[in-house]
Amino acid sequence: MNLTMNLSFFDQFASPNFLGIPLILLSMLFPSLLLPSPNNRWLPNRLSTLQLWLSHLIAKQLMLPLNKGGHKWALILTSLMMLLLSINLLGLLPYTFTPTTQLSMNMALAFPLWLATLLTGLRHQPSASLGHLLPEGTPTPLIPALIMIETTSLLIRPLALGVRLTANLTAGHLLIQLISTATMVLLPIMPTVSLLTALILLLLTILEVAVAMIQAYVFVLLLSLYLQENI
Repeated sequence: MNLTMNLSFFDQFASPNFLGIPLILLSMLFPSLLLPSPNNRWLPNRLSTLQLWLSHLIAKQLMLPLNKGGHKWALILTSLMMLLLSINLLGLLPYTFTPTTQLSMNMALAFPLWLATLLTGLRHQPSASLGHLLPEGTPTPLIPALIMIETTSLLIRPLALGVRLTANLTAGHLLIQLISTATMVLLPIMPTVSLLTALILLLLTILEVAVAMIQAYVFVLLLSLYLQENI
């Protein structure tokens, strides 16, 4: 019974299917409905105005730590931010699936972008990029050890990006699942405790919405900081 319950808790991280069709494909199409349709007017309605304001705010925040050379990445970073934000919030809806709880997807996003920032630095300023591996004024006996430590720190950056996003979203979803299960189990036995648990569940859901937005922002912000180091 315990094994069955544990499996049911983790079933939420499996993509649901209907007639053999993964519903994640339909879910991923939902954010595209938010895109404005072609129109002669620059801002046809309030929704488009809100979307433009949000995109401008996100791009402005992401470009703050970058110099003019990094502004070429504005479209990539803003698009990545909107993608992660849409997916994370979409996964909080009932009967949906959150792709960003899968380490494979997060690593597929983190590794190529991190590698692009690294190759950008090696191409434009190889001396400065390699100089980060050895702090200035390091004693001679510590040079080999520090180079190995800094190289390891550099190589685990994409892993840290992917694991951070996966762990935070997975932990939040599991906690919501556990508390919602406790609410339903306690309802016929102790209604008062069940209502208190439901209140905690509501507060946790609000917190999870904030976590979904913050984690998307942190993921892209760290990428922009890695880019700043290499330009």
